[in-house]
Amino acid sequence: MDLLNTISSFIKVVEAGSIAGGARLLGISPAAVSQNLARLEAHLQVRLVSRTTRSMTLTPAGSLYYQRVRQIEHDLALAEQAVSTPDSEPQGRLCIASTSAFGRHVLAPLIPAFSARYPQLSIELITTDRKVNHAREEVDVSLRITPQLEDHLIARHIARIPFICCASPGYLASAGLPPTPQSLRDHRCLVFRYPVDGRFLRWGFVGDGVRFDAQFGQVLISDDIDALTQMALNDGGIARLAEFIVRPYLDAGALVPLFECSEAGLVYAQTEPMDVYLCVTDRFAMTAKVRVFMDYLQECLGQRWGVQADSSV
Repeated sequence: MDLLNTISSFIKVVEAGSIAGGARLLGISPAAVSQNLARLEAHLQVRLVSRTTRSMTLTPAGSLYYQRVRQIEHDLALAEQAVSTPDSEPQGRLCIASTSAFGRHVLAPLIPAFSARYPQLSIELITTDRKVNHAREEVDVSLRITPQLEDHLIARHIARIPFICCASPGYLASAGLPPTPQSLRDHRCLVFRYPVDGRFLRWGFVGDGVRFDAQFGQVLISDDIDALTQMALNDGGIARLAEFIVRPYLDAGALVPLFECSEAGLVYAQTEPMDVYLCVTDRFAMTAKVRVFMDYLQECLGQRWGVQADSSV
């Protein structure tokens, strides 16, 4: 029996959540994966997986075994890489997942130059606001904002991007200028709703050392940041947009920034920034190709939105 092969099948089944999913990750048939699981269970003389036609769950023994063997594939891959290509440049497939807006406006313009620098990499960019599963979708690295972080991922702070509240001159001419963030409840606000769970993206502010969320009155809602931007440009209301989206419109005068200076007698608050994190499944996933991508991002974003280097990953 090829013990490593049977363990690999077990790991992929757990990561994918099903035998069929594990088979897709391995590129073999579900029947072959099922046979490998049966061989492994016979070898260990213990049931690892309870399977029915519709579901698959780990037994207590299976859960314990998975925690002990899940790093084996990573260790073997890193060992092979270390001895076979110690001085070669990164190569192979690099799959990057990102929030839609950050991927579209920030990453997409940067990737061609990164690809030219590392021509042996085959790069795939996934831009989505849904929940991405690294194992099931074979994602090497994801870029996430704070509400999207998950406990099982290792996250490295990569950028701190300002949010800017703004509106078109036409909207402000008709509705008036809100003097403080607390005044937003009297205006029409353009609000982003997370497509995964239906939550609103909160509008956080910090004033006098105290953080608070703006209260909305009338709202227009979308699950697409670019759609909200177009609403703002067409006198739809007040939007809270990342600096990388709104900067060209501010420079052209198509949108007007709000709450950027304090006035006597008014409570001044700064818009809470958007923190972006580079996430991997574990320390073994910080491969050479992921590390050069991380270094490239820090190089490109450092002067504009960089944060203090973190060597923990």
